[in-house]
Amino acid sequence: MFKEIYESEVFSLAEKLANLIWKIVLRWNYFERDTVGKQLVRSVDSISANIAESHGRFHYQDKKNFGYYARGSFEETKSWIRKCRERELMSNEELVQIETYLNELGPKLNALINTFKKR
Repeated sequence: MFKEIYESEVFSLAEKLANLIWKIVLRWNYFERDTVGKQLVRSVDSISANIAESHGRFHYQDKKNFGYYARGSFEETKSWIRKCRERELMSNEELVQIETYLNELGPKLNALINTFKKR
């Protein structure tokens, strides 16, 4: 049976991470939200958006390309998280929770891309 994208573990993890970051950024002051927050939210939202777009593509090359875009957004998100840590925009508890998602999401994202290469 055809699996809906929202049923996949990699998409679900990306969505959960995006929602967690959204809730954190909403508590920041205007300057923090306007500078770092907007960029962070866009990059993390782009992970699941590109996974969904890859799911909707017919050709495996297109699927693979959108997988790569998702991985690029994943790396951009990690860069913004490093800035958040350095600028003390998040608590240690929030950072640990985010890093847990990132550590689980990265290998699953690579596995998704690899499924497109084997076809």
